[in-house]
Amino acid sequence: MNLQEIFTYPYDNDLLLRRQKSLKRELLAREDVTYTSVRIALLCGSTIEDIKNILELFLLESGIKPSFYQSEYNKFYEDAVFGNSKLDVFQPEIIIVFTSVVNIVNWPSVADSKEEARAKVEMEYKRFCQVWEALRNRYHSVIVQNNFDFPYETSLGSLETVMEYGTQHFVTVLNEKFADFARSHDGFYLHDINRLSARIGLNAWHHRFQYCAYKFAMSYDVMPEVSLGLAKIIRAILGRNKKCLVLDLDNTLWGGIIGDGGIEGIQIGHETPCAEAYTAFQVYLQRLKQRGVILAVCSKNEEEIARSGFEHPDSVLHVGDFISFYANWEPKNVNLIAIAKEINVGTDSLVFIDDNPAERQIIRDTMPEVSVPEVDSEDVFSFIRAIEGAGYFEAITLSDEDFKRNAGYHENKARQELASETASYDEFLESLNMQAEIDSFCPIYFDRIAQLTGKTNQFNLTTRRYTQSEIKEIANDTNYITLYGRLTDKFGDNGLISVIIGEKIGRDLHIRLWIMSCRVLKRGMEQTMLDALVQKAREAGCCNLFGYYYPTKKNKIVENMYPSFGFSFVKKCEKGAVWLMPLVGYVNQGKYIVVKGVNG
Repeated sequence: MNLQEIFTYPYDNDLLLRRQKSLKRELLAREDVTYTSVRIALLCGSTIEDIKNILELFLLESGIKPSFYQSEYNKFYEDAVFGNSKLDVFQPEIIIVFTSVVNIVNWPSVADSKEEARAKVEMEYKRFCQVWEALRNRYHSVIVQNNFDFPYETSLGSLETVMEYGTQHFVTVLNEKFADFARSHDGFYLHDINRLSARIGLNAWHHRFQYCAYKFAMSYDVMPEVSLGLAKIIRAILGRNKKCLVLDLDNTLWGGIIGDGGIEGIQIGHETPCAEAYTAFQVYLQRLKQRGVILAVCSKNEEEIARSGFEHPDSVLHVGDFISFYANWEPKNVNLIAIAKEINVGTDSLVFIDDNPAERQIIRDTMPEVSVPEVDSEDVFSFIRAIEGAGYFEAITLSDEDFKRNAGYHENKARQELASETASYDEFLESLNMQAEIDSFCPIYFDRIAQLTGKTNQFNLTTRRYTQSEIKEIANDTNYITLYGRLTDKFGDNGLISVIIGEKIGRDLHIRLWIMSCRVLKRGMEQTMLDALVQKAREAGCCNLFGYYYPTKKNKIVENMYPSFGFSFVKKCEKGAVWLMPLVGYVNQGKYIVVKGVNG
């Protein structure tokens, strides 16, 4: 099997466990991948060597090259609370506190009163709060914490969920406290092994002899599933998630072939088990769309006939739910390229679901960067299991921008239509009636700014990623100048779409980060942001502006940005090139955008 086959969902867990070392060599030998490096500390409460190794494989396959610090067995508390010089030197960017039910210390007993049982939950929770607060204060890193799986053994039967001294009740309350902490603390994410163990089944999850012999907190056989769960979260933190779900129609979004039986002949609704299954899939897709996943159609069909399927009275989805709709007789790889271009994302941001195995294989062979899970055409729910299981769209936070994303893409299509109707591009830009809000970072936007740094790959000059806690620190550091930019026009609000971070060194300002959403590219926002940055730099007493461009395979669209803005080439550096612009004599370059003001 080649790498593509091995890393097509669903994965062969046994193969991953057997071929850990050889797969790592093969992944690192790829010449067409530019890796993003990340330092990950694993503070473990059990033996996790194999989990770490499989995690590394999943990250490498996603273009992420991790280096690891691993605590000694069950020393997570000591490393966090009392410190560790090796961990200090390592300076982790992501810390995984890998604990499980075997690491709970303060269990209640049947002899405990309600108050005593509650006190033990609080005691256990505070023990972990000590860990998290110590790590946050010392390293300012992202923290990923396992919640707790249920124990297999019970002594109370169904009363385990009722009595306050029941172990299952204890774990449930403790997990909710962990969730409360995650909701109220930035840069802290839960790895939900409680749900994962339930999905796998506690009988398969727990292997008590393996714990006694090797201190495995869960069965060796399920470790790849655990590694994948962690990989999903890390991919989301680093902005490596997919953005668009492309769907076939016949026997994918409804049962039957609409070209044969028409709208009356397709199965959707609640009349039959088959129809109800497709309805459930559409409901699931609608929920993905509501939280920001882009939906698109790629079907071999007559367009008018294909669109008519969504006029079925029981259809949950409608044509307007899809940002891009391609129903024709072109090869599907051609249409996928067109879809990516239309919504302005890379083809590596696409996930393709099709009931036809031949169509799936064609995409795998011609577009290996597109994710094409293996699904069972006889089981509609396998589509959901594939999307969920692989974690293509794993979310670590949800912001207003996510909920508005699909509306934004529809507005962008209206802008494109206007552009095709105007006599010149300048006339088009003027007709948009654009307004920008540009200001220094503020707490209400910390989450969105961190999210944008993680997701933006094309208009990203230095490829830096920042966590929410790092954004907060920089915003409060007088050695930095920060700017965010929001853009609105007559079609709607594009949201927060640009971010700049500049570091003051002497009388020079060094641009450490400059990113912008490509959906507003070439509308003048980049020039307007530069004007605002120059103003801020002058107010701070700076004389020169230094820009850095670190090339990747995805950010070539900005390789000539600095010279186009009037910067002069200084030198090549290890990662790319350095550019300079003196601030004396700078003339504003922005046009057609009214700035509401650059506030302190």
